Amino acid sequence: MADLNPARHHLLSHSLLLILFWAVVFIRYLLLENLNPAGMYYPVYCPLDDMIPFCEIFLIPYVFWYFFMMGMHLYTILYDQMSFRQYTKFLIFCFGISTVIFLIFPSCQNLRPTVLPRDNILIRAVRLLYRTDTNTNVFPSEHVIGAIAVFVAAMHTQSLRTPWKLAIIGLTSLFICLSTLFLKQHSVLDTVAAVLICILAYLVCYRSQDHRLSRWLAQAL
Repeated sequence: MADLNPARHHLLSHSLLLILFWAVVFIRYLLLENLNPAGMYYPVYCPLDDMIPFCEIFLIPYVFWYFFMMGMHLYTILYDQMSFRQYTKFLIFCFGISTVIFLIFPSCQNLRPTVLPRDNILIRAVRLLYRTDTNTNVFPSEHVIGAIAVFVAAMHTQSLRTPWKLAIIGLTSLFICLSTLFLKQHSVLDTVAAVLICILAYLVCYRSQDHRLSRWLAQAL
């Protein structure tokens, strides 16, 4: 017999509407790639960037970011729709801030090596990435924002809050964040900005659940 619970159906309908967020993100990306109201891009750089070597193996976690984020969307919409809503609101908040920053402070980075050091399948894939993904609108790093968003969502999804699951998701998020630096896609400053925005987003989007997270941490420790 079909579930006729009105509250459940309302929650599911609301969750499905939030999926439209990704259509907006895609359109926004296309517009930002062709819109530069300031007439120039401001390079983002700090000396720490020069200490990080280029390493093509990090292309794997960098590309996995897309599956990582979509996987959390699908998992939470199927098994924890409240968590899905919080996760999507977190992303909307963060990407909204980054969009405003991109518009008032169009950024770029000049960190990519002019000559790639080797020739292998990953290097060829990196060349393709460099051709298709411009080095503009990098501050803050939305790759870092997305990786942190998945980990935060896992912390607030009941079925994912076991230590080993959180460890796997946390390490994956960490390697995705590192990949932006080792592929020379982002400056360290881009990563720091993304972390600060995520902290603000957490306080705004998850503060009502903080007491539940505190209880879980107390039990786990």
